[in-house]
Amino acid sequence: MHLLLLKRQRHHTKMALKVSTLDEITEEGGTDNTNSLSSDGGQDLEYKDVDLGLSQRGPHFDVAYSRNVTALVGKTAQLNCRVHDLGNRTVSWIRHRDIHLLTSGRMTYTSDQRFISVHNPHTEDWILKIRFPQRRDSGVYECQVGTTPPIGHRMYLSVVEPLTTILGGPELFINMGSTINLTCVVQHSPEPPPAIRWTHNDEEINYDSPRGGVSVITEKGEMTTSHLLVQKAKMPDSGRYTCAPANANPRSVLVHVLSGEHPAAMQHGGQLRLQYPLSAAFLSVIVTLMGC
Repeated sequence: MHLLLLKRQRHHTKMALKVSTLDEITEEGGTDNTNSLSSDGGQDLEYKDVDLGLSQRGPHFDVAYSRNVTALVGKTAQLNCRVHDLGNRTVSWIRHRDIHLLTSGRMTYTSDQRFISVHNPHTEDWILKIRFPQRRDSGVYECQVGTTPPIGHRMYLSVVEPLTTILGGPELFINMGSTINLTCVVQHSPEPPPAIRWTHNDEEINYDSPRGGVSVITEKGEMTTSHLLVQKAKMPDSGRYTCAPANANPRSVLVHVLSGEHPAAMQHGGQLRLQYPLSAAFLSVIVTLMGC
């Protein structure tokens, strides 16, 4: 019995020594491996983000350089697909309308020779070039990478045909001495026409000619308008006037300068005011100032 009590006393003494030693290490500024106890007796563990090298691997698309495209009828269109970390995989182009494989790598797999695959080995861009595009070519095209399973990025090609109109055409009747005001409107163009050329009887109009009083005002935007003003109309000003945008089909109107006659089809300001009130008001001020 005395021996058992002695063993228990020695055991408690060792435990006390261990606790005392741990407290001394903590007080001396050593590492406290207890991770601190929370109020409920559990441990408050600290977590840190560890970079396990799980960043994106393998081919992936750069969507900032693989966007939808709007092209003009008859003008070469290009769909660009930028693929990072392609490795030895193959890039293909597929037309969704009929699920038709157009190109794979640099090879063309369609009888329509307007479709060409273009790739510069020094870049990550794979381009589908479409020559002489038509409106029927509009639709979804997919750039596909031959991984397992394949990955793809879709783009939409919109082929548009700009529309050119001259308000009030195809014929206008003007009183002699009044102002010929022709308004040419260009719509459905991906970008404003770089230039608009006006001709009279197939000859380019000279705004600095001795005749004087001829000017043009062009307003560019989603819908571009070009206003040709011919002051104090005379008989020689009669004829065919053509508006020819650089990126759209031309449109013509036949102008008749009359002396004293008043046909029902004669041009009047009400037409412009109804359709383009701001432009008409602006032009009226310009014409008034030029006449001063």
